[in-house]
Amino acid sequence: MSDHPEIDAALLALSQAAEAARAQGNEIAALATIYTETLRGGGTLFFAGNGGSAADAQHLATEYVVRLRTNRKAMAAIALTTDSSLLTAAANDFGFDMIFARQIEALGRPGDLLILHSTSGKSTNLLAAARAARTNGVRIVAFLGQGGGPLATMVDHVFIAPSYDSCHVQELHLAVEHIIAGLVERELS
Repeated sequence: MSDHPEIDAALLALSQAAEAARAQGNEIAALATIYTETLRGGGTLFFAGNGGSAADAQHLATEYVVRLRTNRKAMAAIALTTDSSLLTAAANDFGFDMIFARQIEALGRPGDLLILHSTSGKSTNLLAAARAARTNGVRIVAFLGQGGGPLATMVDHVFIAPSYDSCHVQELHLAVEHIIAGLVERELS
């Protein structure tokens, strides 16, 4: 314990959420298998989210294309959050709700995997992306918090962080995604 109770409380809450997430270990391993099968089959991992989850999408796509721990062959992964010309054109012409869906309509194919990150599971642009993925035959994984929200019912596989604190939800999403990336990298290296 430190002399700063607010710091102690925040770190304790995060550690308790991480401990609770251990109960989903089998589901996390299953997600790693899905990612591995997607990549092994020539599919692409598409990551999307808003705000901090958009930053996580970019971070995670990079872990696959470049590397996590070992030098190995590049893996196909794209963050749908990075092309400012595309995002602003789609938002201007079709509305912000369509910024990810439009990309999945254009790029998503059967055998690909759409990975959505949301602390609430309520983001309309992620819901639209899930619908577009379903139409294109793309499997969908969601990393959610706060009980999952409506997005939880629209996806094939879900990890729901056991927290209602958006910061801890995002921290757990990133930690679990790093675990998955490590398992995938080990399997495909």
